Amino acid sequence: MEQGRIIKAISGFYYVDTGADVVACKARGVFRKQGITPLTGDFVTIEEQTVTEILPRKNEFLRPPAANLDQILFVISSTEPEPNFFHLDQLIAICEKKEIEPLLVITKNDLKEGKSFGSVYENAGFSVFYVTPEAERDQAVYDCLKGKVTLLVGNTGVGKSTLLNRLFPALQLKTGEISDKLGRGRHTTRHVEMFSLPEGGYVADTPGFGTVEIGKYEVIKKEELAFCFREFAPYVEKCLFKDCSHRTEKGCQVVNAVKEGKIAKSRHSSYCALYEEAAKIKDWER
Repeated sequence: MEQGRIIKAISGFYYVDTGADVVACKARGVFRKQGITPLTGDFVTIEEQTVTEILPRKNEFLRPPAANLDQILFVISSTEPEPNFFHLDQLIAICEKKEIEPLLVITKNDLKEGKSFGSVYENAGFSVFYVTPEAERDQAVYDCLKGKVTLLVGNTGVGKSTLLNRLFPALQLKTGEISDKLGRGRHTTRHVEMFSLPEGGYVADTPGFGTVEIGKYEVIKKEELAFCFREFAPYVEKCLFKDCSHRTEKGCQVVNAVKEGKIAKSRHSSYCALYEEAAKIKDWER
């Protein structure tokens, strides 16, 4: 019996990195009966090319299917395709709930400068990297990946695979072009696959947002949501009313911070929209 980490799952096969080798395995039938699916990133035991046990996870995502992550690197293009900030804020909130560190990389700064919106996230307390084809800041991105298990997430066509190829040329991942007709990228990554890094850790590429739609599979309760916006932390416990929703109430210190420019209006707008969605979810649906 050996232990290892699943680094890829395709068509019912799970590729397990044992440290000495990568073994293609099937999973025990009992997992299906129990409604359990092994995920990329899972620590498992294997015997005779069969996954026999899934070890406890510290976190997990269903879409994209991945587990035991240290951080998620959100890759956003400044243009072609245009960024969707509501979707980004939703995904960041999910990371915060799961205690996974969100990082942002803004690509295509040679076509359109991304600092105007990147600074919103820097001011909120996130690490933001700006990259161009000249690779001026790619070393900083490389350094943040060392020794970590990182999932790359982003819309199709933002340059996730291109970024990985520039950081690690030996990967030679397939890349696509933006469709002029659709205004978005063509899918080149079909599954989640982890690649071991020369200085320790793993990095995983994922399919684009158009195929993963992560927000549909993760629910945050409305009463938890304010704690998933880290820039709210200095204000959220100081409101006049204990049951404050932090949207429009008098005496709300979060609302006052927005008015004073201490919290970005765009981030607060995303919070309010997510709160409205969360408020519609019945207790039995959670």
